[in-house]
Amino acid sequence: MNTYEKVAALLDQHQARYRVVEHEAIGQTDLISEIRGNDLNQAAKAMVLEVTMPDGADARYLLAIVPGDCKINFKSAARAIGGKKSSFAPPEKAQELTQCVMGAVPPFSFDDRLALRVDARLRDVGTLWFNAGALDRSIALQVSDFFKIVGEECCAEIATPVTATA
Repeated sequence: MNTYEKVAALLDQHQARYRVVEHEAIGQTDLISEIRGNDLNQAAKAMVLEVTMPDGADARYLLAIVPGDCKINFKSAARAIGGKKSSFAPPEKAQELTQCVMGAVPPFSFDDRLALRVDARLRDVGTLWFNAGALDRSIALQVSDFFKIVGEECCAEIATPVTATA
């Protein structure tokens, strides 16, 4: 089962309200949001982080989900799972953990080694938009259904809004 099929099965299992949109294969949040017609703050950007743990414990991996109009706060993301600091995971590790190319990662973890945290700003967007395991396929999902599936304990303050420059 590929990642898209896993996402669809999970959503169907929870009777979530969603729709699939097929489009050009684009992995850039701002460009794909424009094509899909969603506001940038409704787009779920997924990033795999490597988190340094205290006392020399083995690093952990985190799937951080932030709004499209924000950037990741690496320190806050690390703290959200008890870590000290974080950075982007090596691309090959991120692909191994998500089974997706970067830009196509959905806001769900299907690997026990990959913790999930979702920025709290996404709770209020109405409809959450994300690439669904493929660069040419997106899902529009009611955000209330999303949090019923992943749980409120995944919510954390892990992003910083990007300010526009004049």
